[in-house]
Amino acid sequence: MKRLSLPTPNRVATVFGVIFLAGCASFSPDGGLNDVSRLTQERIGQVKPFTKETLKDSQQSTSQVQSLLSAPLTPESAVQIALLNNAALKISFAELGVSEAEFVQAGRMRNPSFSFGRVSGGGDAEIDRSVMFDIAGLLTLPTRRRVEQGRFEQAKLLTAAQAVQLAAETRRAYFMAVAAAQSAAFAEQVRGAAEASSQLADSMTKVGNWSTLDQARERAFYQDALTQLARTRHEATATREQLIRLLGLWGEQQNFVLPDRLPPLPEKPQETNNAEAQAMSQRLDMLSARRDTEATAAALGLTKATGFINVFDAGYTNKSTTGLPRESGYQISLELPIFDWGGAKVARAEALYMQSVHRTTDTAVRARSEVREAYSAYRTSYDIARHYRDDVVPLRKKISDEVLLRYNGMLASVFELLADSREQLVSVNAAIETQRDFWIAETKLQSAINSGSTNDTRAMP
Repeated sequence: MKRLSLPTPNRVATVFGVIFLAGCASFSPDGGLNDVSRLTQERIGQVKPFTKETLKDSQQSTSQVQSLLSAPLTPESAVQIALLNNAALKISFAELGVSEAEFVQAGRMRNPSFSFGRVSGGGDAEIDRSVMFDIAGLLTLPTRRRVEQGRFEQAKLLTAAQAVQLAAETRRAYFMAVAAAQSAAFAEQVRGAAEASSQLADSMTKVGNWSTLDQARERAFYQDALTQLARTRHEATATREQLIRLLGLWGEQQNFVLPDRLPPLPEKPQETNNAEAQAMSQRLDMLSARRDTEATAAALGLTKATGFINVFDAGYTNKSTTGLPRESGYQISLELPIFDWGGAKVARAEALYMQSVHRTTDTAVRARSEVREAYSAYRTSYDIARHYRDDVVPLRKKISDEVLLRYNGMLASVFELLADSREQLVSVNAAIETQRDFWIAETKLQSAINSGSTNDTRAMP
């Protein structure tokens, strides 16, 4: 160990000033939630979907949820409840806090080490004291902080993607639940018509005015109607429970009211001539993949810089010996690359970087394809739903009106009237399904443009 004179006070002050500033990294006031809220708001249209205050104050969020549940649910209010109340989304918020903690930790130096030794013998004593600082960590601190900052920004994007995806799933569940309840109501009407027809057939068969074969057919239809009613009721229950899970409701909160019917179709479909370019610029999984590539590239540079020498400590040392003046100086400790030259670490970092690059390319290819597919489904479902609304249902109603006129003129039997009523209900039920499919396709299109996949694309360090 080399002994030198004590460094000047100015140099010591400079060194400790740099070290002190390196340890001043702190947490942000909002924990990154303001950025997540802004990213979510831009994609779902909700004004301030969540804040740090509403997430921490459970009483405030509960009162907001109760206020929204006091009126019949709309797609917008359902999404707002889910963003406030869904426990799975709160897990993502906690993961965001973990990422910020790693970012802050990356901006802090490793604590200095203090060593003390005393050797005595023959009436003499020798005392060694030293304080060591991680110089390699100080030199690489800006790069490490830049890497973790990129990870933190990526975590914000992933959390926002979870929120946008939850909004899309909630909208889908909402439309499914409303359509299922509407279908169950129509299935009850079909059952009533089938029961009346079956009872009439039994009465007419008893007096000899109806054949046994026709009576059996009416009974079979009635039994089929009962089966269909049971299925639609279960479907209404299942879709409502799915919506309840996404909204995070329990107890009396589950008694919310849904509207009687789905929202009407828009006057004209949405035109998205630049949907692919829009997805490339604002899809959250694309932005996250790009952030991951940038952070992995920075990590690769750090690995190459520290691959040869990863440990470099330096500090002040002091020695006291009995009968001799106190000696002061400095001590340097570094890792000798004898067995490990860092080649494996660099190779691993390069492989992770290429993995990130290819993942970004794959995400871009899938995003473009998903947008095209979603838009095709959107336009097709709109055309079919409009066809049912403008052509099929009015035509069935016209047929029913004509059959009713014939029945009033004693030109058609009551069984023809009941059979036509059943056919009209089937057409109306199909129109409900096409309307439901349109709103689900519209939700999927917005999801394909704005959020995409919510898989975590971050490479392991």
